[in-house]
Amino acid sequence: MTEAIAEDIRRLEEQERLLRFTSFGPADAWALGNRVREVALARGAGVAIDISLRDRTLFHVALPGTTTDNAEWIRRKRNTVLRLWSASYLVGRRLALSGRDQVEARNLSYADFATHGGSVPLFVAELGCVGAVTVSGVPERIDHAIVADAMASFLNIDLGDARLPE
Repeated sequence: MTEAIAEDIRRLEEQERLLRFTSFGPADAWALGNRVREVALARGAGVAIDISLRDRTLFHVALPGTTTDNAEWIRRKRNTVLRLWSASYLVGRRLALSGRDQVEARNLSYADFATHGGSVPLFVAELGCVGAVTVSGVPERIDHAIVADAMASFLNIDLGDARLPE
């Protein structure tokens, strides 16, 4: 089990190295958000999708099958990314490997943070993490894969060995 978690961490860290933008604005958010939507629909995943910068939402849609609770999960996962500059699933896998929970290890309250998969940082060259792309509605590993696959497609990047097996 520990080896599987460590392998996930390696893959997730490589994804974060690969999934970087030279710039990102509202038009990019619209195009990327639609790409995430296409990936989710192709998988039959009823998810809510959010692309936000630190100070505003640029794209948000709730596909059939979602509930109002998905918006709350998005908020909490996004908060994790914006605080730690790492994918929410990567944070969760690191915690699982350490055997500690999010409050003990990082002082992340359950009310405001979620270390479940589905939120990936928007890294922009020279700026760092400017926002997050977040999905909520299916199991956390699939939430994360939807975002990572859509971002890779948008950036025309092959994740190769960094792609998580489902």
